[in-house]
Amino acid sequence: MNLSPEEYSERFDDLRKKAMQMGFYKYGPARENMQRHNVNMPATIRLRLQAYEQTGNTEFLVDVANFAMMEFMYPQLPGAHYEPTDSDQSPGIVGMGSAEMERWKEIHCHE
Repeated sequence: MNLSPEEYSERFDDLRKKAMQMGFYKYGPARENMQRHNVNMPATIRLRLQAYEQTGNTEFLVDVANFAMMEFMYPQLPGAHYEPTDSDQSPGIVGMGSAEMERWKEIHCHE
């Protein structure tokens, strides 16, 4: 299934890949840095997200995505693993998605 530009950003992927290339030359190979624990990825992700929240500069979101990918590839968190979860196991979102809102209206507005 191809996602529309309103649902997926190819530009974000392009920016993310270019940032990874720049990072390779700036910091060295991700694998080495991660396996040597040269960078604390969870803390770095939080730092970049905080920088985005303070500045509104979406470059920091590109960094968050890349650092999250590196943590996925070379996890530092003890016991880290990938396990698909059902909705009842999800931490959820803050707010309500439009599909959820429509279901809520159907239930509560037709009583």
